[in-house]
Amino acid sequence: MRRRIRVVAQIVGIVVAVAITTFAQTATTSLKGTVTDAKGAVVPGATVTILNSATGFTRTTKTDAQGIYDFVQIPPATYDVTSTAQGFATTKVNAVTLLVNSPGTQNMTLQVASSTTVVEVQGQAEMINTEDASQGNAFASKQLLNLPSEGRDPVWILSLQPGVTYVGGAFVDQNYDSRGGSVNGARSDQTNVTLDGVDNNDVNNGNAFQGSLRATMDSLDEFRVATSNSNADQGRSSGAQVSLVTKSGTNQFHGTAYEYNRSNIGEANDWFNEQAQLQARLPNIPPHLIRNTFGATVGGPIIKNKLFFFAAYEGQRTNESLEVSRTVPSAAFRQGVLQYLTGNGSIVQLNPTQLKQMDLLGVGVNPRRNRCLTSTPLPTPRTAAMA
Repeated sequence: MRRRIRVVAQIVGIVVAVAITTFAQTATTSLKGTVTDAKGAVVPGATVTILNSATGFTRTTKTDAQGIYDFVQIPPATYDVTSTAQGFATTKVNAVTLLVNSPGTQNMTLQVASSTTVVEVQGQAEMINTEDASQGNAFASKQLLNLPSEGRDPVWILSLQPGVTYVGGAFVDQNYDSRGGSVNGARSDQTNVTLDGVDNNDVNNGNAFQGSLRATMDSLDEFRVATSNSNADQGRSSGAQVSLVTKSGTNQFHGTAYEYNRSNIGEANDWFNEQAQLQARLPNIPPHLIRNTFGATVGGPIIKNKLFFFAAYEGQRTNESLEVSRTVPSAAFRQGVLQYLTGNGSIVQLNPTQLKQMDLLGVGVNPRRNRCLTSTPLPTPRTAAMA
């Protein structure tokens, strides 16, 4: 009996720990505002309702004594905001877009009229975050799909943000140095990547532009990068805060299918690779970099306005040639001629006969060695490399 209680307690502890870890990072947003009348006086007790017509998600609240309403921890989406009060016409603001981790403000003005009158507001100014000091950019799914991205990895869009510097490649070895991507001076391993509020950091490599779980472009609904002044609900590190939000099914069935093909048409050969090919009397063929990326998404309702599904698949087939630099024996060394540089800068050359005389066993250069060396490619001429 005690053993069963202990097992149940351990399971409950694990569930609680996972829940705490999950909700420590949020992938939600908020909306607040002030309801006033035509003369600018606040309207306390007004009813404010938000509705996401795509999923049927709705929330209702009332304004306080200062006429302020506040919706917190709501999913990022496009909402219709409606405000009603006794003695005033119903005011409705359509298509208020709320992005992840970007608090929005929507003030509303009520007109004196009967309650059956509805005032609809269609045109809206761009939503500006006036609630906190976090700096960053949010991207909707349309922007994510239109922006160019190497390998279609959305986290790499972080490199397009102001204050971000990529210093990887030949300058920094990403396997041993954590300066591959610097965000406002912070190291790349200080970037915090979350997927739907869940930690998605690659703790082994600590790369700034890549999470441990790769999310496809077409599966993401929104994406925000806070480059500085992050809020307390994010944190964990001093670098950028990358928030990814996946799509959800709606009351309508939707699906996509796509394919991106990077072929060898128009490929250019590397200059040094071309010289090595021409020297070896090989055809001038550039290295191949062929990528074929394909996938599909589908989403829809299971129970209308309550339960939805969304699934995404993406595959990639790659055919890539790599150029490598190797130290190979020179033409003279293949013939058994040894050259070395003296202290005064002159070059001394020893032929096979001289080497045999210097050998205590009198063997000299092994002819089998020469046959092995001649099987390796010739080096690139020094004049060509210097050119």
